[in-house]
Amino acid sequence: MSDDSITQSVVERYASAARNGEQVCTPDGYDMEFLATYIPESVLQIANGCGVPVGLGTVRPGETVLDVGCGGGIDCFEASRFTGKDGHVIGVDMTDEMLEIARNSSAAVATNLGYTQSNVEFRKGRAEKLPVEDQTVDLIISNCVVNLAPDKQRVFQEMYRALKIGGRFTISDIVADTSIPNYLLNDRERWGACLSGALYTRDYLHTIRATGFVGVHQIGVGPWGVIDGVHFSALTMTGYKVSVPPSRPSNEERFAGYAVLKGPFKWVIDEYDQTFVRGVWRSIDRKTSDLLHLDPFRPWFLFSKDVVAGKMLKEDDPNLLRILPEDTPCVWKGLFATMTSLFERAEDDDHHLFEGGVPIEICSKTNDVLTTPQYAPFFHILNRAQQPVSGEAVTCSPNGDCC
Repeated sequence: MSDDSITQSVVERYASAARNGEQVCTPDGYDMEFLATYIPESVLQIANGCGVPVGLGTVRPGETVLDVGCGGGIDCFEASRFTGKDGHVIGVDMTDEMLEIARNSSAAVATNLGYTQSNVEFRKGRAEKLPVEDQTVDLIISNCVVNLAPDKQRVFQEMYRALKIGGRFTISDIVADTSIPNYLLNDRERWGACLSGALYTRDYLHTIRATGFVGVHQIGVGPWGVIDGVHFSALTMTGYKVSVPPSRPSNEERFAGYAVLKGPFKWVIDEYDQTFVRGVWRSIDRKTSDLLHLDPFRPWFLFSKDVVAGKMLKEDDPNLLRILPEDTPCVWKGLFATMTSLFERAEDDDHHLFEGGVPIEICSKTNDVLTTPQYAPFFHILNRAQQPVSGEAVTCSPNGDCC
């Protein structure tokens, strides 16, 4: 299918949904009873999505928020409540029927929220060419829309262009645990159902980071469906647009102190391709310091201006985080772990090498480790077996060869 054919099929699918008052992708996580207190039923009945990006506490008072692929406006109207009357919300969609419902509902929502006028506006446009000026948006949200766009790299480039320095995105989307086969890529019906356009998680993360976003991390994730062995997941992520350092950095920009990885990984490679070994201090420049001081990174690092690069934390330092597997036999249960947050590559204390977005099979012992509070924020655990597995227990060798 050509890009134009894909776009046309998506428009037709969602135009029909708007006319008939139906949902294509049933959203999960909305408090519909509460939303009905200020959002018209005509909007709620055509709500589509695979997550709740607005309901995750991502919107701040007074911000300018852009919703890419806003549909009937449910997330725009919820964002309006969070920004307050002094905020500004822009919804962009390419389907006239959806925009008509959204625009017709704006005044009622404003009245129900106690605003003298609506702070939400709706514009017609495509995700690949957003009708928004450069660097004018604080937060971009999007709910199960990027997968519908043929050129996803262009979508993220447009998001990056529209965001202010220091801005961020929180998007919910569908990803897959492998590349989508050609017969699905050419399935018109499943494009509209948010499946055929899903990217392999590895490629999704790479596309976001290649655009320039950093601090890309998982907010929420869950299973979405399976087609012929391809497992689809609903993934909600946040990432940041930070300032780009000058081509000729000053001494202050070249050196901004020292940082040390606390754990739980044995070592990691960050989004700037720099290696941090747990417990070993290393010097960092201003760009890296800004990255590691972002909210999702900060809990895993210590910072100092005084230590010497290469100095190590003591083995009994309470700041060090190590989660070791129990010394018991393990069982293979069809579980696969995908690292979806912050780091490009990493290794745990049981010899597992993780690459961002690439699932690896894990046994029951490793699952117990990766679902601890220390590791869980980094991983999506997928059960490819989809049913109980009565595997025999396996005893691992000391170097972790079995799992």
